[in-house]
Amino acid sequence: MLNAVTAKAVIDHALFLGADFAELFVEHHQTSSVSLTSKEVDKINSGIDFGIGIRLFFGHKVLYGYTNSTEETELKRVTSLLAAKDKREQIAHAGALNLTRYPMQHGCTMPLKRDPNLESKIAFLCQVDLAARAQSEKIVQFIGSVLQREQQVEIFNSEGLHIADTRHYVRVAGNAVAQDGSEQSTGMDGPGALAGWEYSQQLDAKALGCDIAAQALVKLNADACPSGEMPVVIGNGFGGVIFHEACGHLLETTSVAKKASVFHDKMGEMIAHPVVNAVDDGTMTNEWGSIHIDDEGMETQRTQLIKDGKLTSFMVDKMGGMKTGYARTGSGRRQNYKFAPTSRMRNTFIEAGNSSLEEMISSIEKGIYAKKMGGGSVQPGTGEFNFAVREAYLIENGKITKPLKTATLISTGPKVLKEISMVGKDMALAPGMCGSVSGSVPTTVGQPSLKVDNILVGGGN
Repeated sequence: MLNAVTAKAVIDHALFLGADFAELFVEHHQTSSVSLTSKEVDKINSGIDFGIGIRLFFGHKVLYGYTNSTEETELKRVTSLLAAKDKREQIAHAGALNLTRYPMQHGCTMPLKRDPNLESKIAFLCQVDLAARAQSEKIVQFIGSVLQREQQVEIFNSEGLHIADTRHYVRVAGNAVAQDGSEQSTGMDGPGALAGWEYSQQLDAKALGCDIAAQALVKLNADACPSGEMPVVIGNGFGGVIFHEACGHLLETTSVAKKASVFHDKMGEMIAHPVVNAVDDGTMTNEWGSIHIDDEGMETQRTQLIKDGKLTSFMVDKMGGMKTGYARTGSGRRQNYKFAPTSRMRNTFIEAGNSSLEEMISSIEKGIYAKKMGGGSVQPGTGEFNFAVREAYLIENGKITKPLKTATLISTGPKVLKEISMVGKDMALAPGMCGSVSGSVPTTVGQPSLKVDNILVGGGN
């Protein structure tokens, strides 16, 4: 996408102006989406964006800018503007830049450029809509969408790196509204993968629609959720959003390097119950949060964050490694060329344990089964969180007895890690989008069902 001779000239110019490190991130990004509302196509959108991000290091100071031009004069102009903020003495020229194209681990047989027609996507959404409405006449609305995108990246830096990669993403989303009189409730799901539209062959449109509708219907006329501290079983899959938001961000050197994380000085210490093992893995084939290389050009890897309750690693980008002394983990990520990369999560999950969901439920005299989690808010640094439960049930005398209105779970990441006493065998993953200082990136959350011995539940009673 960018001539290597031009890239080297720009990098040499940055070094001439005194930068300790220079990097060019070249990106071509194409998107296509279709949405359906109440059986009718609502929107069809497509777009292409191209740009080049320029990052300079002056010691531990990071300067960043971007442009949409590939002209050498414009790239040098932006570089000069950045370097003018911290000009130093000239250092050596960059070495030779030899392109490395990473072998495709995450296959894609139906990328955007080979799938110009939208008929199959619209047909799929119509099947999901039909299945959802077939569950009950109380399903009064269904909204569905398919987003497919392709991101081509090329990275050059002053250490001689020249590497390229292509990433294909696809995601299906559905939202159903159930109504009974004046009462309404919703259900939703959004499976996705690092793949092309061939991913739809792995999905069952009817099952997806039925599940979304069931979520909405079960909350109609449900009882109010009790309030107070109690044991809670958190369901698998998207239940991992609590670990992601309340703990995962605290293990990124983005916060660790600034000592803004409660875990910044806890390496090698017990930060969770011994049954807890947590991983951030960018290598999982075709998973939504996977990448061949990170956005700094480093090969991705599997990073064991917590082992038997002990903190064993942080997620480390290049600058985070320089500031903390920890080895890079292939975790430098960014939304696009408009953002400088920082340490970010990929596929982050609690590993499977030895307990069954039935054993967890039967161990509770009175508590809550939070089958499906929703969104929430987290206090940076401390991990204090407040998360909604989309689908909840009351547990009484070791049995699930009735559905509940939406509940809220309130605690802190460090505290809840130590309150986990049972971890299930049913590990599952769920895709999402994670926002932070380097923009919004595809990440996967996950966990098996797990039991938290004591957590504050907010409800209607």
